[in-house]
Amino acid sequence: MNRRAFLAAGATGSLAAVSGCLGLFGSSSSAPVNHVGSIDAEFHANTSLPADEDPADGYPPAYGDPDERSVDPSSFPTTTANGETVRLAPIEVARYWHQRADARFVDARGLEAYERSHIYGAVNSPAQRGSSGGGIGEWGKDDRIVCYCGCPHHLSSVRASALQQAGFSNVFVIDEGFGPWYENDLPMRGTDFSAPQEAFVDGEVDPQYAGDYAWATHEPSGQREAAPIGADGAFSLHLKFYDVTDETPIRVQTPAFEVTEPLGELTDAVLTG
Repeated sequence: MNRRAFLAAGATGSLAAVSGCLGLFGSSSSAPVNHVGSIDAEFHANTSLPADEDPADGYPPAYGDPDERSVDPSSFPTTTANGETVRLAPIEVARYWHQRADARFVDARGLEAYERSHIYGAVNSPAQRGSSGGGIGEWGKDDRIVCYCGCPHHLSSVRASALQQAGFSNVFVIDEGFGPWYENDLPMRGTDFSAPQEAFVDGEVDPQYAGDYAWATHEPSGQREAAPIGADGAFSLHLKFYDVTDETPIRVQTPAFEVTEPLGELTDAVLTG
């Protein structure tokens, strides 16, 4: 769907919250999708763009008038998540679709990260552990949807796989993730645009769990990260969490074990249960 309509220029300062939200449907969750229209926070844009007339629809406003280009999704690399083949769109293609308002954007991270900074126009629909479905209400099953996260594409691949299992047929993930978008100051909206703390948590489980996922969660804020388990049973969680220290308890869940320990202890050893 191409929404290259000329939209009236709007303020890029704070936005007042308005009522309304979309529903998230599927076997894994019935939680609401969080977006500008249902979050009690003031968001600011990092650059001057046309107004987003419908913050709940996932579409950014068209801007920039990029040159027409040919995009062949069949040439994109792929990954596998929850038994689904997920297409990885290069970030320059995602940016092209963003400029043309040719895709709905879905932030698969938690609400805390979304509030700090997110792609202009994106809605927040976090990836869920064990998700086997979950569409977004009122979105067309053939709409182009681009998911993203920061790791660079573990959470977003999980979310994309759930959308595909729910019947959405035109789903992509930003291959390089949100990091390069943020670092290059591409169009965003958020509350302070600060960078998260980063840490790595490594572990091992029996190789029989290869292809499954390990998860790390900061329970009070709902921040989470995921990483696939390799053929040898190893995994590496790349955490990008806000407002945590070495003393902050983090919960790690795998198919073989669960543990909650201070972050500093988790990063000092290879977890085996």
